[in-house]
Amino acid sequence: MTLSRTSAVWATLAVALALSAVHLFAPRIRRRLPLTSQAVTSFGGGVAATYVFLYLLPRLAEGNQAVAAVLGDKVRSTPLAGLATSLVALLGFVTFYALERVTHRSQRGTAEPTRAVFLVQLALFAAYRGLMTYTLATKWQAGALAALLFAIAMGLHIFATDHVLAEHFPVRLTGRWRFVLAGGALTGWVVAVAVEPTGTPLINTLTAFLGGAILLNVFIDELPPERHSSFGWFVAGLVAYALLLIFVAVAGKPGAA
Repeated sequence: MTLSRTSAVWATLAVALALSAVHLFAPRIRRRLPLTSQAVTSFGGGVAATYVFLYLLPRLAEGNQAVAAVLGDKVRSTPLAGLATSLVALLGFVTFYALERVTHRSQRGTAEPTRAVFLVQLALFAAYRGLMTYTLATKWQAGALAALLFAIAMGLHIFATDHVLAEHFPVRLTGRWRFVLAGGALTGWVVAVAVEPTGTPLINTLTAFLGGAILLNVFIDELPPERHSSFGWFVAGLVAYALLLIFVAVAGKPGAA
């Protein structure tokens, strides 16, 4: 089932509000969870990693072809044209890796990183949330179920990265600054309303950057030993979401029940 442009706008707003609420109420949610924060964070990391590997990365090839076709109409074709969105995904990965390195270096010998690093982190993660919402607006018109699966994966991923941000900035990440992160998701919706996203190479490029950023943040959440992450819950999230995507893919085939 696909949604009309108007329905997609309102559905995107509902998800943007939900993603914003995750940031605003994450500390309270963590205190009241029947599971440990590490379990939920790892489960969300498994879901996000599965989304990238089974959904986003296969579509990078399609995005490469779309961008290459546009470039081929305007400039002489080059081998790099077919790698355009893959290079953007790599850029998203490197951008957040560099941010993590700067954060750790500025934290040496102090309770938390400097205010400048905090503001840069805040701005980039707010933009990261906005990019999620903006690209979501195109997914409803392609398929409501795919859009809903994306929203679930991103909600769990935001909860996981919020936990990491809270660890980095236990003092500065107060209620008022959380509104900046929450506002990022709503800003993405406002931009989607003002500038209608379409299935163009631009959307493919933005989605590629988002995929690279998600992948790096999953690695940050799960790989460092000091995170005390749960491998079991990571695998549980990975398997559960993989089975869900496989079911949707099979059910969506012509002639499927």
